[in-house]
Amino acid sequence: MLLWDAVDALPVAAERREGYNRLREFGDWIDADRDGCNTRQEVLLGEAIEVPAQTGRCTLEGGRWYSYYDDQYPTRGIDIDHLVPLAESWDSGAWQWERSRRVEYANDLSVPHHLVAVTASSNRQKSDKDVAQWLPPYEPARCPYITEWVSVKARYGLTVDTTEKQTLTHLAAQCPNITLP
Repeated sequence: MLLWDAVDALPVAAERREGYNRLREFGDWIDADRDGCNTRQEVLLGEAIEVPAQTGRCTLEGGRWYSYYDDQYPTRGIDIDHLVPLAESWDSGAWQWERSRRVEYANDLSVPHHLVAVTASSNRQKSDKDVAQWLPPYEPARCPYITEWVSVKARYGLTVDTTEKQTLTHLAAQCPNITLP
């Protein structure tokens, strides 16, 4: 499906922040496969361009990553970003889910772009903002970012608010012929 069509298909609804508490509603990183590495560590291992040494119960040392939000190659100061932030997912319909589904969402490794290793500074700048409030500072990252944003929203049946939809429509027009992953 083309990005433009996927944006058009996203349902519009008012956001709801009431009742949101990150840890209570989404839990923490889990070790789903029980190999000693939690989701955060799995993403770090999976996205490393220079793989860190692994000791003990998945203690990682060294390594290097590519933070596509800001076109940086950090060796430390790495965060794992929920491409569609947990608070934004809550606002967009996750508040209706069972807690177990929210924990699954927060730790979903089945979609490579759902959880992304990025610099801590870019993740902090983004915080829980949607695409109407924040875009990657590195301009060539913007089309992939909004494509992945729309893909995550569609995959999980999340809504967009009116401003988010208008922004996505405008941005999708600048990213012609892109197909959703």
